[in-house]
Amino acid sequence: MNFKKSIVTLLLTSVLFVGCKEKSTEIVSKEITETASPKVKKEIAAANLQTASFSVEGMTCAIGCAKTIQEDLTGLDGVQKATVDFDTKLATVTFDKTVQTPEKLTKVVEAAADGKTYKVSNMKS
Repeated sequence: MNFKKSIVTLLLTSVLFVGCKEKSTEIVSKEITETASPKVKKEIAAANLQTASFSVEGMTCAIGCAKTIQEDLTGLDGVQKATVDFDTKLATVTFDKTVQTPEKLTKVVEAAADGKTYKVSNMKS
């Protein structure tokens, strides 16, 4: 019985480590640079606010995937708020339409991890 528990524990641990995609070195170095010199977010005029919702395919976990995408989106200039729900595979971003576009948001999401993992679909703005 103990042997079975050990095997199951080992398998679950392996899935957690392998299942979540790692950030690319380029993105990590960008985050380090941005963290070293924090940006002050500008106020966004209500007339310029736009909200986009879209599906994100390819996420395998809430912490390594959804949270990473959410942080990448939130860190963009002109983004007021971004949420990524792993369970529904839905991202919602409120942004300044004079600074960001749905196409730019799509590129950021699809470039996360290795650039081949995540796919955006059903963009509604």
